[in-house]
Amino acid sequence: MGNIKVINIAGTECRPEVEEKWNQWYNEIHVPMLFKYPGVKRATRYKRIGGDEAFPQYIAVYEFEEKETLDKYFNSPERAAALEDVKNTWQEGEFTTKGIAQYEFIKSWER
Repeated sequence: MGNIKVINIAGTECRPEVEEKWNQWYNEIHVPMLFKYPGVKRATRYKRIGGDEAFPQYIAVYEFEEKETLDKYFNSPERAAALEDVKNTWQEGEFTTKGIAQYEFIKSWER
């Protein structure tokens, strides 16, 4: 993880009929908009394996070097613009946010 000290994880679900559009938009528009905030060092997306619906269908992990940078991100104009784009792009019910959480780094292991 290098200098990454905190992460922000966003879990989302989308309806099957918009899944292709959802992924294209998320990858090509949403993440690049969030990357305009210089404190976002890495963004990684994952799709759930299996059908355990207790967990989000998708998660996005955004990495930051320090907690202060993450704290400022939540009130940044870059994040505000990305959230406004969400409202303008998606109809109610096409997707839902299933959870957002922040974690601080403790330790990592590698082979």
